[in-house]
Amino acid sequence: MTPSDIDVKRKTHLTTLFSQLPLLPTTVVGSYPVVPAQTRYERARYIMDPQKASVSIAVQDQKSAGISIISDGQVRGDMIETFSSKLPGIREKNVVGSVKPATHYITTADTKYAISKHPFVKGIITGPSTLTYGLHLQTSSYRNKKELTADITASLLHEAKGLLQAGVCILQLDEPIFSTGVCDLSIGRETIQRFRDEISLPLCLHVCGPIHTIIDEYVSMPVDILDFEGTQEAENLSVLSQKELMGKYIGYGCIDTTKPVLESVHEIILRIEQALEYIPPQKILLDPDCGMRMLPHEVAYEKIIRLCTAAKSVRESISRE
Repeated sequence: MTPSDIDVKRKTHLTTLFSQLPLLPTTVVGSYPVVPAQTRYERARYIMDPQKASVSIAVQDQKSAGISIISDGQVRGDMIETFSSKLPGIREKNVVGSVKPATHYITTADTKYAISKHPFVKGIITGPSTLTYGLHLQTSSYRNKKELTADITASLLHEAKGLLQAGVCILQLDEPIFSTGVCDLSIGRETIQRFRDEISLPLCLHVCGPIHTIIDEYVSMPVDILDFEGTQEAENLSVLSQKELMGKYIGYGCIDTTKPVLESVHEIILRIEQALEYIPPQKILLDPDCGMRMLPHEVAYEKIIRLCTAAKSVRESISRE
């Protein structure tokens, strides 16, 4: 299949997906709090894989809250270690040899579990640039990070193909490094283009932090959905509103994930309404700013409940107009 064929298939997939979702669909960005098995029965049930209990709770919480597009919860490790610990050539975040794809898919088992429980599940992969810069070169196999990025990208593409086969509806690439000024965004764009050329899934790019210094590069990235922090970095919305989005969808972070304070549903509604001044309701997904791994479980769960409640309220308001 040529890149052109893949692009046509991806556009069809994207159109079909949003036709099946409610207006103002909700999703999540990253990790969910790790909740171990609570009862003797659960501990016995998950004795061979204790972390599976956390996956199960993360999936069930998202479903119960009413999230439109869920994830597997990303509970098995941080965004670097989850992938680096499974890739040949890497040891404890140190690159000690040539990096190769994992011998087994890293995230597909948990993702397949989520798919068995909910019709719309996103696959999430740490982006090649962020993963590269989260590692330390301790080998002569690579002269610099640019050379390493090429093999990291190939390894993550292998994982992405596993997620495609598993049946995810969106592939999200997490590149928080983009907003820091540390990495070369032209190389970052090249790595994302490789995913676009080989993966027939709608692509979402999540970038943390302020985007004003990278806004031109950000909006031109070869993805279908641009996801950003709209609460902790409130100015991101106004910065984005001044740019031509070229038909892209927007993942708008309207829940603060940095502290265990619960926003009221009214506050979240106001944030959504502010975003809708610039973004058509048919082109927006609503989500937390970032992952919620560090929040207390009960707070994270209540936050996504309030997100879905606010989305429903605004949705009903639009339908009455």
